[in-house]
Amino acid sequence: MMTTHKAALCKVQILKLFLTSARCGRITRFHGVCGLSTSTPASSAKVCIVGGGPAGFYTAQHLVKTRTDVQVDIYERLPVPFGLVRFGVAPDHPEVKNVINTFTQTAQHARCSFHGNVRVGKDVTVEELQEAYHAVVLSYGAEGNRTMGVPGEDLAGVYSAKDFVGWYNGLPRNSELRPDLSCETAVILGQGNVALDVARILLSPVDILKKTDITQHALDALAESGVRRVLIVGRRGPLQVACTIKELREMVNLPGTRPEMEASEFEGIAETLKSLARPRKRLTELLLKAAIETPGEEELERRNRAERAWGFRFLRKPLEVLPSTDLIRAAGIRLAVNRLEGDGEGVRAVATGEVEDVECGLVISSIGYKSLLIDPAVPFDARKAIIPNTMGRVQQTAGLYCSGWVKRGPTGVIATTMNDSFDTARTLLQDIGNGTLDVSTVKPGSQGVYALLEKRGIKPVSFSDWEKIDSEETRRGETKGKPREKMLDVGEMLQVARA
Repeated sequence: MMTTHKAALCKVQILKLFLTSARCGRITRFHGVCGLSTSTPASSAKVCIVGGGPAGFYTAQHLVKTRTDVQVDIYERLPVPFGLVRFGVAPDHPEVKNVINTFTQTAQHARCSFHGNVRVGKDVTVEELQEAYHAVVLSYGAEGNRTMGVPGEDLAGVYSAKDFVGWYNGLPRNSELRPDLSCETAVILGQGNVALDVARILLSPVDILKKTDITQHALDALAESGVRRVLIVGRRGPLQVACTIKELREMVNLPGTRPEMEASEFEGIAETLKSLARPRKRLTELLLKAAIETPGEEELERRNRAERAWGFRFLRKPLEVLPSTDLIRAAGIRLAVNRLEGDGEGVRAVATGEVEDVECGLVISSIGYKSLLIDPAVPFDARKAIIPNTMGRVQQTAGLYCSGWVKRGPTGVIATTMNDSFDTARTLLQDIGNGTLDVSTVKPGSQGVYALLEKRGIKPVSFSDWEKIDSEETRRGETKGKPREKMLDVGEMLQVARA
């Protein structure tokens, strides 16, 4: 039983902690102060996750669900969570965004907290996070673009798919992109799912898009678009397309469009079907059906009515973006014609010496995202654009981990990121269990970080603050018959969050 003096002292300590946390804009979960029983013991491991996208949330989910003595804080540079689920998933794929419900449950877990509007590497360093936490997990994704490395890629009318997707999905830094869609033909370089997403958005009827959470400025631009033809270009052949069958089927069935492809590019493909693995076989069969099979009467009628067209172009590599007469805008693209050498996984594209010019006013490069160095204190492989690691453990840096694209490169779907993040979480928990990661010392966690941020004039956004933004976006969307109307300005987000 506490003595009167001890009880009074305890109350003072609790009050001090409460006032400290209140100044930080959040209520701290007290860790066993004065012997009071809490859900998080005093010896809990404090883990910081950098990045509020799928990798960050999946890592946090596994940590808090697996052990009851782990406290997780997620730091995100924007005031809003969910990363590429919010800013990367196509607006006409709402079912993919349902994972946000799971992430919300994680954020509301008693031992997990979200801290938005904090730029790690600028507002607080990784070394400072390491001082405040037992472990730091870098899960900040891939914010950079892979460049084509060809003359003319800086001309007006040339965009990375990442920026174009950010424009129609409401990523604040892409809100001023304002692409010129007045041309008739657009060329997309790359044949993965992102390339097909972009093609589908360019060609979709506005009546379909206006029921999604696409941004209003993008919807207005697409309603006035002159684009009637989209070519999806790849350096290898039909057997190497990187998209999945779901995305290809959506293109094949897209209302108001018809496929236009070169039958010569599919010679000999049908004969290979028997030797293909089932997923590749189904994908190739659908591609062949769209490209060279004679359509039935109903499908033929649909295609004849279509005012827009799309098609894959294979065995082509960009050599140069051709300028307009005033040398300001893109007017076309010069492609090298390739041939394939080798078999199976070892097949490679080799230039034939032939070239082909395609007239177009819009070029979108969908050749991949790229992770960037977040802090000079973090090891980084600039060539591979990843953090060098072993099973999520950052090499030569104790207590530092990574998950998601910054760990393995920008490949795979959300389920791939989930499994990868769970693997990193298991590695971290294994290190706690075997003593490799020392969690016996007391760490200040978010209280220590908030003290630094307060001195630097940075006020983080909590998950409950985000819910105010979420509510306002939903309200604005309802007035237009949409799921939400995203805010595009960080200042406006902060104003709503702090109202």
